[in-house]
Amino acid sequence: MFVDKVRITVCGGRGGDGAVAFHREKYVASGGPDGGDGGHGGSVMLRVNDNLSTLLDFRYKRKYSAQSGANGLGRNMSGKRGENLIIEVPRGTVVRDAETNQIVVDMSTGEDFVIAKGGRGGWGNAHYATATRQVPRFAKVGLKGQERDVILELKLLADVGLVGFPNVGKSTLLSVTSNARPKIANYHFTTLFPNLGVIYVDEGVSFVMADIPGIIEGAAEGAGLGHDFLRHIDRCRLLVHVVDVSGSEGRDPVEDFNAICDELANYSVDLSNRPMIVAANKIDLLPPDSDNLQRLRACVEAAGCELYEISAGTTQGTRNLMRVVAEKLRTLPPVTIYEPEYVEKQPEAGDPQELTVEHLGSTWVVTGIWLERLVQNINFDDYESRNYFDQMLRKCGLFARLEEMGIQDGDTVDIYDLQFEYMR
Repeated sequence: MFVDKVRITVCGGRGGDGAVAFHREKYVASGGPDGGDGGHGGSVMLRVNDNLSTLLDFRYKRKYSAQSGANGLGRNMSGKRGENLIIEVPRGTVVRDAETNQIVVDMSTGEDFVIAKGGRGGWGNAHYATATRQVPRFAKVGLKGQERDVILELKLLADVGLVGFPNVGKSTLLSVTSNARPKIANYHFTTLFPNLGVIYVDEGVSFVMADIPGIIEGAAEGAGLGHDFLRHIDRCRLLVHVVDVSGSEGRDPVEDFNAICDELANYSVDLSNRPMIVAANKIDLLPPDSDNLQRLRACVEAAGCELYEISAGTTQGTRNLMRVVAEKLRTLPPVTIYEPEYVEKQPEAGDPQELTVEHLGSTWVVTGIWLERLVQNINFDDYESRNYFDQMLRKCGLFARLEEMGIQDGDTVDIYDLQFEYMR
């Protein structure tokens, strides 16, 4: 099965918590705090694998999480860093942010890319020892790793793309000019997914050609299969438009040529301006009294393209067409590499004065960006850390605000699933 577009969730590993520990050794009095730092969480990385040609694996697994960092230990020993999670994707995969649809990275250059960073490990209590606070009994917790939804979109890396109506001979042309063996049959939509073939023209001269499933009128709006696979010719430097000049399907070749050109323009203006060569196929089936070839040639030349007569079934003219294509490619720019559009959002610090308070019966629910980040950095298993949390809430004026709103002793305060009774 060929899959070329999926949505997945990637999560960096959480950082390990810092340790609260004190040096204990015989004959060493007052050894002092020696709690180590937590290890950083692992990151999620993307890596190109040239042996992959589809995103099928991502259809069955949609969430990928890197390993969390280990907690710190005594004797100033830091926790182990979480291992990075490497996700392999086919070359040519474009990664988009699911929220904004902006391009994050184009996996065509072969370089690894960090798509979700791991969380930072928390400091141990050894970091908080000072001359006035010689016995700190608290440490910092590890931070959560980055989590994001991304869309993986495969755009095949091919120099040449074969386009045209169904059953005009695109797959046959690819099979007689390369070692590719696409499915060939005398009915529409035989090709259900793109096929790639390497064309060897001469020693040291070769190129990659893609056979795109047949396009029909309305493909740019989603009709047929064209809308699903038009993206695979986005990178093609040259298009070979295959037209059934014999009219064996009961269609007019001039109308076919104009219809496909219109669909390419509707899908992308840039694609409609891509260099194109027209291959008038099935000339061996052309009736002697037909003027299809003459009318098609006039139409093609008026559009500024070159026309070549071929018969893919008998290989007539196919070798010459491939030589012309190779010569054209020498003057064309390399395959398109998409530039990133996405700008990484920096985490918001928030304002302690912008907290939201909801009164639900005897429960007061408090939310806010500043409060969320504060909760993430507090170790509630530690007494001093809880005192620090209480001090910060009083300092920001939350308790005074609650009293003005009418909170009573014994009411429950809910802060991100952390609940406690309010006492003046």
